[in-house]
Amino acid sequence: MSLRKYLDNIKPTFEKGGKLHAFRSVFDGLETFLYVPNTTSVSGTNIHDAIDSKRIMSFVVIALLPALLFGMYNIGYQNFAAAGKLAEASFWNMFMFGFLAVLPKLIVSYVVGLGIEFAWAQWKGEEIQEGYLVSGIIIPMIVPVSCPLWMLALACAFSVVFVKEIFGGTGMNIFNVAVAARMFLFFSYSSAMTGDRVWVATNSIFGLGNTLPDAFTAATPLGQLATGSMPDASLADMIIGFIPGSIGETSVIAIAIGAVILLWTGIASWKTMGSVFAGGIVMAVLFHALGMTPIQWYEHIVLGGFCFGAVFMATDPVTSARTETGKYYYGFFIGALAVIVRVMNPGFPEGMMLAIFFGNMIAPLIDYCVVQCNISRRAKRVTNEK
Repeated sequence: MSLRKYLDNIKPTFEKGGKLHAFRSVFDGLETFLYVPNTTSVSGTNIHDAIDSKRIMSFVVIALLPALLFGMYNIGYQNFAAAGKLAEASFWNMFMFGFLAVLPKLIVSYVVGLGIEFAWAQWKGEEIQEGYLVSGIIIPMIVPVSCPLWMLALACAFSVVFVKEIFGGTGMNIFNVAVAARMFLFFSYSSAMTGDRVWVATNSIFGLGNTLPDAFTAATPLGQLATGSMPDASLADMIIGFIPGSIGETSVIAIAIGAVILLWTGIASWKTMGSVFAGGIVMAVLFHALGMTPIQWYEHIVLGGFCFGAVFMATDPVTSARTETGKYYYGFFIGALAVIVRVMNPGFPEGMMLAIFFGNMIAPLIDYCVVQCNISRRAKRVTNEK
């Protein structure tokens, strides 16, 4: 209650005519994040709900935490394993090493992304939008641990300005903001995003970890497949997440915990999520039967960013299909295309990024076709009844 009273006392300072009225949107963003607004509609047709977008974003962040925390641990695990000192390292040594490696990326992502959103809101005199609460944590999770901070800052700025704000802000963007940031990095600085040298932190951090030689390499299982080699990781390691990869994408178990949270709260669509897996499984089974991929369908599903993309990115309600029937087609398209890109183009060993991007592109077309089919079906029904 003391916090509520304090906010009420300083609120006039930020309103029109107050000393800090120029920062009204900043205060409004903080207040509505801490407390659900008590204003209600008094006219017109409106839908009232017990949850708002800030609460939805908060649940998504909570769902992301298991994958993020495991990713921190796996960074330390990979470093100590590469140095041959895994037996000497404790759980906390490995976790703290990864925590200190990831923390700067989270800080840069939020400072750059939220800074631009705050400045944009002040410039336009609008409320601060909360969509970057999720994008700000996803972007560091889908990049290699060795990604330079300045590259990450550029990617965040590009995605917020050119993918989100110029389209009107949260709820108006055509493409997923995190996917756009990942694509910006991949096509602009491919040497820092692919290859065998980017997946393991090579330097010790505050005395933790081991300094590895600059020439040290550690290929991901999908990278090994792209070069014609079989992955040397066991299925158990693929599922648990003890493999090189992007920070938050390696552990299927941690991602599954997040999926349960999103589905239980009703934030993510099970139709979209399940269809992504169905599309990937169908194409993986087909390619394996044709002898075009040496690994089984379940290995395609647990490797790379497939699970992460299916759970946290393909289900983005803003950029995905919105019709209930369209969600099936949208998800299936993404899952199938991800495996097609992996198998047919070794230059893109991880196909999920491109699959979600093209899925976002055709989502409006899918919804349009579904709506038109429904209209035609109803028109025929009326005609037959007459």
